Amino acid sequence: MMQATLDIGSNTVRMLIGSCAAGRLHPSIYERRITRLGGGFSPAEGLSPEAAARTIKALKDFSLILKNNQAQCIRAVGTAALRRAANRQQFIKQVYEQTGISIEVIDGEEEARLTALGVLSVITPHPESAVIFDIGGGSTELLFISDGRICSQMSYPLGVVRLAEECSDHAQRQHAIEATLMDYCSSLQHTSSSSEPLEMIGTAGTMTTLAAMDLKLTHYDHTVINNHRLSVVWMTTLYHQLESLSAAEREQLPGMEQGRGDLILPGLQLATTIAKAFEITQLKVADAGLLEGTFLDSCRD
Repeated sequence: MMQATLDIGSNTVRMLIGSCAAGRLHPSIYERRITRLGGGFSPAEGLSPEAAARTIKALKDFSLILKNNQAQCIRAVGTAALRRAANRQQFIKQVYEQTGISIEVIDGEEEARLTALGVLSVITPHPESAVIFDIGGGSTELLFISDGRICSQMSYPLGVVRLAEECSDHAQRQHAIEATLMDYCSSLQHTSSSSEPLEMIGTAGTMTTLAAMDLKLTHYDHTVINNHRLSVVWMTTLYHQLESLSAAEREQLPGMEQGRGDLILPGLQLATTIAKAFEITQLKVADAGLLEGTFLDSCRD
């Protein structure tokens, strides 16, 4: 029987159906939907009814795909939006009753570990030391890798949906990003003792969209996204170009994912701020992360 994992994120819901052999992932079906689960979030109430309904609809579609392919969901993980939602148990119960999918809400540490496992499965050559960052809809995970192991990891309540909805302009977002991330970035600079240059790797929708835009892809192709290098100067220039456009106008550009027009600016700010904190001029992109890492981790059991 085919196996599947699901990643119920704050912006995107993803599903991977495939198999594992000799520690390698062999994907057969990949599905993703932007449902913006963290959109319209209320600290008191939690997930908005509209966001919950959008996400449940996507998960119903996924459950049909699982059934039609005789695939078993071995693990479905929920991240930042569900971690902080007062009504998460109600949502989890609704999902199970309507789809049969059982969601496990994981903490930031587990999210970072699984993300690193997924990222390193597609990056070549394997770096001796690296900073991996995962910009999600509700949180950003930062990891320091040395000699193939995680030496340090942190999860921060900074995600593109939260920044887009809670910070109205560039200055507010920049203050929120720097106030939250800079101490950790500074401490990591002193942690790395490797003589090799520090590699920086970004994953998740912001980074794969930027790679697709840099490559001017009209049809997304993960094989050219993995290991693609982005210049921080290009990213900074792109930010200023996109700032003058509406969200709808941004989504007409080659490579831009639909539904990401208002999220790309906070995503760019996060990525460039992290890169500049380490004085890095280029970074690699990985089209693999939490979803793939969850699959690979489950195959180890």
